[in-house]
Amino acid sequence: MTIAVQLGFVCGTLLSALLNLADIISTRYLVAVCALAGATTNATFGYYAQGAGLGITMRFLTGVFLAGVYPPGMKIMASWFRSSRGTALGVLVGALTLGKASPYLINGLGSQNWRHNILLSSLLAAVGALIVLLFVGEGPFTLPAARFDWKQVFKVFSNRGVRLANFGYFGHMWELYAMWAWAPVMIRASLAVQGSPGHLAEITSFLVIGCGAVGCVVAGLIADRVGRTLVTSWAMAISGSCCLLIGFLFEANPTLLLIVAAIWGATVVADSAQFSTCGTELGYPQYIGTALTIQTCIGFLLTSISIELIPHFVNLVGWRYAFVILAPGPFLGVIAMLRLRSLPEATRIAQGRR
Repeated sequence: MTIAVQLGFVCGTLLSALLNLADIISTRYLVAVCALAGATTNATFGYYAQGAGLGITMRFLTGVFLAGVYPPGMKIMASWFRSSRGTALGVLVGALTLGKASPYLINGLGSQNWRHNILLSSLLAAVGALIVLLFVGEGPFTLPAARFDWKQVFKVFSNRGVRLANFGYFGHMWELYAMWAWAPVMIRASLAVQGSPGHLAEITSFLVIGCGAVGCVVAGLIADRVGRTLVTSWAMAISGSCCLLIGFLFEANPTLLLIVAAIWGATVVADSAQFSTCGTELGYPQYIGTALTIQTCIGFLLTSISIELIPHFVNLVGWRYAFVILAPGPFLGVIAMLRLRSLPEATRIAQGRR
């Protein structure tokens, strides 16, 4: 069901990119309508699903509608900022990270009935839609609506700077969602050996993933001052090292496990907003929405592969080595961002701070 959401997001972003939805219609209304639709399909899953058929279908549709929330949301945020755009998008992705973590907190403190928890998360999503509709507007750097041009999907990759930023993002995404999906499972299994209650593992998972919110904001503040390629490279180097280390702490000292997991949680997503910010600074201004949408489309497609691979590696080699398969992603991402740093185009990033 997790992969159904990812593939739904891929289909939604591909359709949105081909139609240039984020650039030719009001971004604010697109986000609000899609957030409300996603809340509805999520609630339908929680209330009615009895088997795989309806369950997977509703999860897929939830992913489709999320495609109209995340990339357009980044475009709205970018329209308000220029000099501090990395920090602004860092705050936005930090909010996404807290949203990703919050169901673990709801499971840990909420009802023993999973349906009630799903309905609560759906209600929160609907509140988010209303907030955007009533209180959020596009900023002073918003450009006039673009004309429809489906070729923009392919022109994204003809821009050398955007292409390298996207390659960095793809390496990052190979690691990110597989970590978010499976690190809590590993932590739960490891803490169970120590006799810890289930709700403690859920709260711990919330804290580990939630650390990413702090990482996003801190990375944004630093990137606006010292450079995006440098910050993304360091973040991927640290998170990639955690991929290699975390498995050796399975069923070991729980305190040390949680410290490394928290570092991983903070760094695995810290760079995310900076890839998107690079796209807004290096791409064609009038089609920023389309560029961000196709970037996330391909990135989420990769996540569906890495999420699927982890349990197979657990069966083959156990938790000790399972996360090693994620390390090539950040390694290749570092190479892409250092290559971008050496190019003349990099002077357009963060007002010349590369």
